[in-house]
Amino acid sequence: MDLNVLQALFFPPEQPGGVSSMVPYITDRFTRMGWTMELFSLPKRVRGKGTQEVTFHTFDWRVFQGNPIVEKYIQTIRDYEWWTKLRLHQTVHVIHAHHPIAAIVMKRVFPQTPLIMTVHSSYEKELLLNERIEAGGTEEQFLTSIYGELEFVTNRLMTVSESFKSYMSNYVSEPQRIIVLPNGFDVKRFKPMAHDNAVPQLITMCRLVQAKGLDILLRACAILKQRGLPFVLHVIGDGPMRQSLEELARELGVYDEIIFYGYTLHPEEFMPFFDIFVLPSKAESFGNVFAEAALCGLALIGTNVGGIAEQIEHGVNGLLTPVDDVEALANALEQVMVDPSFRYELSRSALGKAKKAYSLHKVIRQLKAIYMEAAGVTES
Repeated sequence: MDLNVLQALFFPPEQPGGVSSMVPYITDRFTRMGWTMELFSLPKRVRGKGTQEVTFHTFDWRVFQGNPIVEKYIQTIRDYEWWTKLRLHQTVHVIHAHHPIAAIVMKRVFPQTPLIMTVHSSYEKELLLNERIEAGGTEEQFLTSIYGELEFVTNRLMTVSESFKSYMSNYVSEPQRIIVLPNGFDVKRFKPMAHDNAVPQLITMCRLVQAKGLDILLRACAILKQRGLPFVLHVIGDGPMRQSLEELARELGVYDEIIFYGYTLHPEEFMPFFDIFVLPSKAESFGNVFAEAALCGLALIGTNVGGIAEQIEHGVNGLLTPVDDVEALANALEQVMVDPSFRYELSRSALGKAKKAYSLHKVIRQLKAIYMEAAGVTES
């Protein structure tokens, strides 16, 4: 039986980000199989439209009332529900939500439709790492309470790494029921290319926020320059820290070695010409960009946290360094930069693992089984 599945996003699919870029490929694969799939999201222009009362099954959000972040979250639920009721009227067999607000609203609007939720990241951890909220404060208490609500309203609760499952387990009743399904990538999109750069070409790609540790990377680059090692660092992405990062690069004397591109469409088209992907994140639920860089044939350097540490086996398919350790990051970069043979072995191993572990074909097969189980149908 071919099913009709709704993929409920928060951001429109054209927005930058791992989820937004991945789900359209999933949709395309299922459409080729004869399934009906639709992408649904909240346009940025829809703000302040919803007025309905919001209640949860598992906690009373009103104890957090008056907090600006909580109030904005609740209003976004109202807006998403207003938009959903305005635009969605067709019957679907299964809804797959990719954001907590989408999941909560879909259960409110379509209570009888099987609902699957993939938790791709943690809003509260992002806010904490970017120093916008305090640990243990009102915002963190509210946002972590949402995990219990997701467990209540969904038929299947999924996430993208074992480390994030462990994190979520602190906030749900039956953590053993959480399914871990890593993100999948269409390997045909990525075309590794043999090349020989006289000067090592480093690349990082992310939203330019404090949680990504790019200030640590720039300081490590300053050490590399002090050691007399030539390099170019390509920074792909945009965000609130761009100006301060450019200023820091000037202060450290490495501005001439760094190119700030801003947000760039389809970086996989030029990434294969670089040598080393590096991103010293303070936390990552999965870290799509590491898998993408591996599929482009790059050597990987990341921090020993979350989904990064699940993708990289230190010394085999990449190098791991402690969070916020400038010296360790500089040493790892130097090790890979000065030894082309070691760099090649790391990149070859990373490519092999990514093809095997993060194949979109594998993910589609697993999702198909999950969708059919949720819909209560068997394959004929």
